[in-house]
Amino acid sequence: MKYAAVSLILALAASPASAGEPALSAGEAAAIDKLIDRALADDRAYEILESLTTEIGPRLGGSEAEARAREWGAAKMKAMGLKNVRIETFDMPAWSRISESAAILAPFPQPLAVTALGNSVSTPEGGVTAEVVRFETLTELKNAPLTGIEGKIVFVDEKMTRTQDGSGYGVAVAKRSEATYEAAKRGAAAAVIRSVGTDSHRNPHTGMMRIRDNEKMAPAAALSNPDADQLARALLLSRGPVVMKLDLKTATTPAAPGGNVIGEIPGRTDELIVIGGHLDSWDLGTGAIDDASGIAITLAAAKLVDEMKGKPGRTIRVVMWGAEEVGLFGASAYAEAHKGELARHALAAESDFGAGRIWSMRTKFGEASAPKAKLFAEALRRLGVGPGDNDASGGADVSPLKAAGVPVIDLNQDGTDYFDLHHTPDDTLDKVDRQALKQNVAAWAAMLYVAAETPGGFRD
Repeated sequence: MKYAAVSLILALAASPASAGEPALSAGEAAAIDKLIDRALADDRAYEILESLTTEIGPRLGGSEAEARAREWGAAKMKAMGLKNVRIETFDMPAWSRISESAAILAPFPQPLAVTALGNSVSTPEGGVTAEVVRFETLTELKNAPLTGIEGKIVFVDEKMTRTQDGSGYGVAVAKRSEATYEAAKRGAAAAVIRSVGTDSHRNPHTGMMRIRDNEKMAPAAALSNPDADQLARALLLSRGPVVMKLDLKTATTPAAPGGNVIGEIPGRTDELIVIGGHLDSWDLGTGAIDDASGIAITLAAAKLVDEMKGKPGRTIRVVMWGAEEVGLFGASAYAEAHKGELARHALAAESDFGAGRIWSMRTKFGEASAPKAKLFAEALRRLGVGPGDNDASGGADVSPLKAAGVPVIDLNQDGTDYFDLHHTPDDTLDKVDRQALKQNVAAWAAMLYVAAETPGGFRD
């Protein structure tokens, strides 16, 4: 059902205290309220999410499953009435896991829950059996002598702090990328880390390690948090060495097909608002939280704006970025393919932090446009979204656009439980709260409406 929309204009409050500050008129606020009402009653985001996670399942970057996901995405966009739908392809290196196992062999024999980290090399045939050396933090390992742990298994036991905004991740994730190199420098046979996560389940968290040219890597894996606790206790209680076996088999392909799926809601101008999520996921779960939710939220929100009477002021471009998890290949390919039109990109944003309720917003606008953030804050206030600063990131796939000067906005979700599920087998559809998902769609729809109709843009 179509409904009338009031064309958004930049209104100024009349009181002396707020003279010159942008504000929504009563008519604009009413139009946004109507949009929010529709979003809170709309189930399309959940239906999109259910379809992607069920019909495709896990979607590791560069895999056959991710290729099927691209076809799914293009078909879904066309069915929903988006225009100019296409798949923009690129080549990328692809990594995959074949098998993985770990166990304490002595003095307390028992299996351990483990998963290979992305880009890990395989252990030698038959695995690695060696004494474990524990380091409480990555810094402790970095400060360790370059001799003395040859042939041993390095164990980095650094924990992650639970926070609403996910800020604990930046500290904890460093060990995921660097332990392999620090172990290899010291001649270690392998590296294992405590999972980069906040849960207490026997679900190890995978994740990508960056390839460094001309630097040797040790086979590397993550232990679930309870198993990391168990290994640490074994080291404490043992009267001698703790011997562990690690067996990893992985594979790499130098050039595999990747791609971004793009569809548009044409506006009255050719200025672009770019939104979306990443289509790929890790292979352990079905990627419901990371990031099928972002795909569903942004596509559903864009469609709600499309259903308003008349075209939006700016064209809304929805992007399902490919191969984010394994190296931001889709983000880089999009920025390169569209570098000639970046000046027309008025605003960009990505949903890639699960499906928790949005609780705050941040912008990254030009200095003169920074006051326009108040328009977004006013539109979102009804949904319990508070204003933030002007230092938004935009999201990982948006980072090349931000670096090129495109203004960005963050709609920050509650991530208190996000890293319980992140990159684990537990990232499945049942973890999504349907009401929180609708609140996300409502916030994104309101944001899109303001972004599409506010005159002057956000760069200056």
